[in-house]
Amino acid sequence: MNESVTIALPKGRLLEGAIALCAKIGLGHPDLTPQTRQLSFACPDAPVQLVIVRDVDVSTYVEYGAADLGIVGKDRLLEQRPSVYEPLDLGFGLCRIVLAEPGAARARPEQWTTRRVATKYPNITERYFLRKGLPVEIIKLSGTIELAPLVGLADQIVDIVDTGATLRAHHLVEVEELVRSTARVIVNRASMKTKHRHVQRIIRQLTEQVG
Repeated sequence: MNESVTIALPKGRLLEGAIALCAKIGLGHPDLTPQTRQLSFACPDAPVQLVIVRDVDVSTYVEYGAADLGIVGKDRLLEQRPSVYEPLDLGFGLCRIVLAEPGAARARPEQWTTRRVATKYPNITERYFLRKGLPVEIIKLSGTIELAPLVGLADQIVDIVDTGATLRAHHLVEVEELVRSTARVIVNRASMKTKHRHVQRIIRQLTEQVG
């Protein structure tokens, strides 16, 4: 394998699993840990460059060819809808995107009027309410979503949850699940052609580990 391949790994909750999985197929580096501040690593045993970027940016790096492959949550793919291949569900990093609201405010969807919903996922949220045929005003936030109903910024939130402990800590209850998400492999469309053999080898090795 003479031609270098670049793989984008996501900062945050998926990074530890992504590093471990890459290491299993020989794509590791002694300095690459979830706590590292370094952002680029040349694998000593293969012509592969691993780069660490924000999870929200992984699909952009891959779509525009700055990385040939990436590991990213399905939630980000559904939100951003990048033009990439998605050949493999890695199975780890399970989480859910849910609609939630203050416990005292629970109401059936058919009882809702226009609601203000705060979220980091405006596109997923918009599609959900369109399917329901319900009017909604979406407020996009990038910080702590759970605070929005407590200070009157929004009636409800759409956010990612793991155990639900954060919702409970803010006296929020789940109304409905919108999406289930796990880590996925994505591939740049041009790289799938120009580096087909190399890319397919990595996908095959990852598939063997997942299977």
